[in-house]
Amino acid sequence: MIETDQEKAIVLGHPSYIWREGQERRLQLVRRYVLLRGARILDVGCGLGLYVQHFRADSDQVYGVDIDADKVSQASLTLPNITQASAEDLPYPDAFFDVVFSHEVLEHVEDDVAAVREAYRVLVPGGRIVIFVPNRLYPLETHGIYWRGGYRYGNIPLVNYLPDVLRQRLCPHVRSYTRNSLRQLLKGLPGQVVVHRCIYAGYDNIIARWPVLGRFLRATTYALENTPLQYLGLSHFLVFEKAS
Repeated sequence: MIETDQEKAIVLGHPSYIWREGQERRLQLVRRYVLLRGARILDVGCGLGLYVQHFRADSDQVYGVDIDADKVSQASLTLPNITQASAEDLPYPDAFFDVVFSHEVLEHVEDDVAAVREAYRVLVPGGRIVIFVPNRLYPLETHGIYWRGGYRYGNIPLVNYLPDVLRQRLCPHVRSYTRNSLRQLLKGLPGQVVVHRCIYAGYDNIIARWPVLGRFLRATTYALENTPLQYLGLSHFLVFEKAS
């Protein structure tokens, strides 16, 4: 049971509060591989609804669910079709959505296999699931760690490179995925992977404080996305198409 706002933030993560270049870049990646125009879209783990808001530029049939009642209440003030629900138990019929979007959510849910299967269930044949999740090969753990009885905020180096049993002790609150472990979530589901690659961070916070350094990091690491070093990127980006 989550008892405090701090515990909620640790377990559920921090959704995007401000739309910046990093989010815009991810949205454009989605548009490259998924037809959003006129589609019925579901954002699972929508938080305050920033992606819901931007998807509405392509379609007026955009829905969002989140397990956090406070976030749902805030998002519902300005957006329609926002519902409180868990990713493992979506309140929609089979084959209802053309697109299901999961942005940095699966690492926080109770059962990531069940969450992916629910996304698949509500997807129409030929529809596409879009997944962003943390990359286990990224050199920093961005969700903080538990250490000596307390939670430590910050980007902690090399935690993701520890054996599973040690990483789980430091990070019981969040998962991180290898290429194979992410693909395992889709095992047995009829369909095909359209694209699976890794992307680097947007560096928006660094650019705000140190523009020259931030833009250097952005240009350098974005160039690495066209090389095998993409597999050290911050997040996996995967699009899966349900069999027709």
